[in-house]
Amino acid sequence: MAAPVRPRAPLRAVVFDFDGTLAEPVLDFGLMRRELAALVRPFAPGASPAPQVPVLEWLQGLAAGLQAREPGAGPALLAAAHARIRELEVEAAGRTRLFPFTRELLAGLAARGVGTAVVTRNCARALATVFPDADHAVGAVLTRDDVARVKPDPQHLGAALAALDAAPGAALMVGDHPMDVEAGRRLGTWTAGVLTGAGGRAALLAAGADFVLGDCAGLPGVLALAGLLPRGGGRPCAPRPAVDSAARGA
Repeated sequence: MAAPVRPRAPLRAVVFDFDGTLAEPVLDFGLMRRELAALVRPFAPGASPAPQVPVLEWLQGLAAGLQAREPGAGPALLAAAHARIRELEVEAAGRTRLFPFTRELLAGLAARGVGTAVVTRNCARALATVFPDADHAVGAVLTRDDVARVKPDPQHLGAALAALDAAPGAALMVGDHPMDVEAGRRLGTWTAGVLTGAGGRAALLAAGADFVLGDCAGLPGVLALAGLLPRGGGRPCAPRPAVDSAARGA
């Protein structure tokens, strides 16, 4: 995928992934995959999610094939699977905390006139358990319950930028997984990977990240050095009614 052409000008918006980016990654995806394989067995004997295929997309494909063979079975499988996923997410959320730097980071960006948002494949109840005042801390929160298609589909990130009234070229997508980088590149934003979750430095760079940091605490400094952080307290985008870094050119 060719690198998008973006002006090297101060950002108007920064959009964050949640688990592994702003909050501790606690959810056990291995357990989730095992439980879902057992749950779908009555519908599709022998079916099991491949490690490289995200669970939500695997379920959609499985349900579509099942529906074609047995009308009505696809929605039933999805309902049962998503109910169990939600249970696992909410249980994990009860053991999850925001990273110590999260609130200060978000407040600091707002003070510089940069709008912020959260986009996550997690459910709304789980996010609210960890970050109950998220709607007051950022300009937009979009969980999988709020969109028809989740990242890496660019519609998820696009909905957040629309809420902030920010163009992709003046925005940054930040996350711990290569799919976060993919979502940003597909939409044309700047992208940053962090090493506090699922993705390693090599994988994030291979996905095309413009920056890779140890954690989000170092983000303002890296953006300032790159000329992407507003100098003063500009007007933030508002919703409508120890750092390991690597920078690439525009």
